[in-house]
Amino acid sequence: MSIRQISLFLENKPGHLGAICKTIADAKVNLLAISIAEASGFGIVRLIAQSPDQAIEALKSAGFSVNVREVTAVRVPDQAGGIAGVLGILDPEGVNIEYLYSFGTHFHGEGALLVFRFDDASKAEKLLLEAGMELADEKQFAASK
Repeated sequence: MSIRQISLFLENKPGHLGAICKTIADAKVNLLAISIAEASGFGIVRLIAQSPDQAIEALKSAGFSVNVREVTAVRVPDQAGGIAGVLGILDPEGVNIEYLYSFGTHFHGEGALLVFRFDDASKAEKLLLEAGMELADEKQFAASK
């Protein structure tokens, strides 16, 4: 069970992030999560949008180069040890995490969401589900307000 993450390379200059966010806002798409990783004058912007198809189309129409990746969103208790619990499931099984960021909203009223990019998503998702963890999908985001 995965969700689509929109990624863009961004030159590290004033106004560039604003142009991306304005493009998405003008398309009337709600951004649910955003992460920026800096690398030598450029950044990688990672977005989770409530309506990913609309966001992708708007960004492409505006001339942005868009990359779409599948990521896994995991619900964790919003308390100390939430992330540690997930890692305690994955680490013993040798699952590598390429990157992780948290979701700025609560999921189904309780808990928080962590967005993972795994080197083996199928294995990670299977392990998490077997351990009773809840994974999110895009339908849940489209229905939330």
